[in-house]
Amino acid sequence: MDVSGRVWGATSAEQRAPYPCDRLVRARSEGWTRAVDVAAPPHIVFSWLRQLTIAPYSYDWIDFRGRKSPRVLLSRLPDLSVGQQFLVFEIASFTTDAHITGVLPEAHARRYGHMAVSYTVRPYGKGSRLVVKVVVETGGTAGRMLLRRFLAWGDLIMMRKQLLTLKKLAEGVAAADPDVASG
Repeated sequence: MDVSGRVWGATSAEQRAPYPCDRLVRARSEGWTRAVDVAAPPHIVFSWLRQLTIAPYSYDWIDFRGRKSPRVLLSRLPDLSVGQQFLVFEIASFTTDAHITGVLPEAHARRYGHMAVSYTVRPYGKGSRLVVKVVVETGGTAGRMLLRRFLAWGDLIMMRKQLLTLKKLAEGVAAADPDVASG
């Protein structure tokens, strides 16, 4: 069991693998990796990832001021674009059905340190593997290092809920409509 709050559900290979977010934090950094199997094809999982541009899908009473994250796929989402808000990040790059990568805006980075994230999805068995890596700047004052430890645990708690929610929603779509699941 990882007691640092840096890993949940990710294999050692997934923890070592390169991600698009790795190149976005130029200072010394560490990675936090979270992962889950999803019994739905990548295009369905990616459709739910796109909705992270409008809702957090974790503990809505904390992250979304009590509003409920949509429980259906919305058909009128704006196209993804670099610079678009993505949770607390801004989209830095994306590849449809593969990843959405974001970077923490400079105003937040001054307080918390530089951070970047990649939400990745790939085929896995008859479904998908959803792996998220967060890259976080290390070093700094003792206060910032302590804050980073709290952030790692807070992120773990919130992202675990988020990934399990996205898994449930994607699997629900795949089970309800075989035509949508087949692409």
